[in-house]
Amino acid sequence: MKPILLDWPDCIETPRLVLRVPRAGGGAQLNAAIVESLADLRAWMPWAQEAPTLDESEEYCRSAHAKFLAREDMGLQLFLRDGFADADRDAGGQSTLIGGSGLHLRDWSVPSFEIGYWCRPAFQGQGYISEAVRAITQFGFEVAGAQRLMIRCDSQNTRSRRVAERCGFSLDGELRNDGRSADGTTLRSTLVFSMLPDKRDAAQA
Repeated sequence: MKPILLDWPDCIETPRLVLRVPRAGGGAQLNAAIVESLADLRAWMPWAQEAPTLDESEEYCRSAHAKFLAREDMGLQLFLRDGFADADRDAGGQSTLIGGSGLHLRDWSVPSFEIGYWCRPAFQGQGYISEAVRAITQFGFEVAGAQRLMIRCDSQNTRSRRVAERCGFSLDGELRNDGRSADGTTLRSTLVFSMLPDKRDAAQA
């Protein structure tokens, strides 16, 4: 079956979160979250070197939704479930956006995907990202049919590394000097973590 014909839900719920594909009208809320998080993100994310404009954030939301419909990517925004109104399930809504994640396509022929994540400073250290990653991992194997899930992070990004380890991903290795830092000034090394279907129970522990 062609990927575009696959029926995937655009929303994943956990005990504390609603993970939803971005939608038109969500640009302002996303923009506020990124601007608030720039100091944390700038060291690790090339796309977070400068604050985006409102139009750029809205463009991202619409583009991400289009890519999801084409099954080219599955970007996800993380909302607190508490107070997530019924209207938020169909529109932009005003529920609390705490960060972003996603099930990003690497190779449909496997299939393999990569999970990425970031969190607003006020919500860090409360287990939200681990909760989201476990849910996305389950979705990846049970719905997307993944045969390999991957998490990559800068070797110096200890918080990101701990999320991967906490969620049961195994370290495949370190790619030394495989790219430049987010700001392009120094060389960086990348840690590659993965999980296969027969190890997925570790992600739910």
